[in-house]
Amino acid sequence: MNIHMAPGDWLALFGQYLLLSLLSVSGAIGTVPDMHRYLVDQHGWLSDMQFNASIAIAQAAPGPNILFVALMGWNLGLNAGGGLGAGPHAWALGMFGLLVMMGGILLPSSLVTYNAARWGQRNRHRRSVRAFKQGMTPMVIGLLLSTGWVLVRNGAAEQHPVSAWVLALVSAVLVWRTRIHLLWLLGAGAILGAFGLV
Repeated sequence: MNIHMAPGDWLALFGQYLLLSLLSVSGAIGTVPDMHRYLVDQHGWLSDMQFNASIAIAQAAPGPNILFVALMGWNLGLNAGGGLGAGPHAWALGMFGLLVMMGGILLPSSLVTYNAARWGQRNRHRRSVRAFKQGMTPMVIGLLLSTGWVLVRNGAAEQHPVSAWVLALVSAVLVWRTRIHLLWLLGAGAILGAFGLV
């Protein structure tokens, strides 16, 4: 996938991720729907497959789940450089894309979290602080549900709509009601995908 990105596009991308960082109250994964809207639907800088693969690979890999943003930036940079086979120029753009997106998503949220966590800890007994935390719960759940919706709708649901939604529902219930490790669910999804069932 080849795309053209002007310097203004990179700047706009950085600004978009600065804004998303401030909205990531449930973690960056909660902003996936808007990332999809911006990167795939609005600009066409990533394909649906690249978008979903970035998230799946990062979730299966050890380390923080924010790595999916780095993979998206890497893929976007590669697309701007002409693809993986285009050589060092494409790899340099891949690294640049990674830095732009990770810098944008990490800077504001890190500063806000550091200061808010210290303030919240000092004032944890206040009624307003407890009410704020409880009020955030439905919003976080809604953001996570919308993330799941986007990932299933734009992934396997195009080819296997029923089995993809059933798999997503079963996975959600298992995560909610059991302590099963996410890697087992990712592995099960990979096996079902390998056999063409989802």
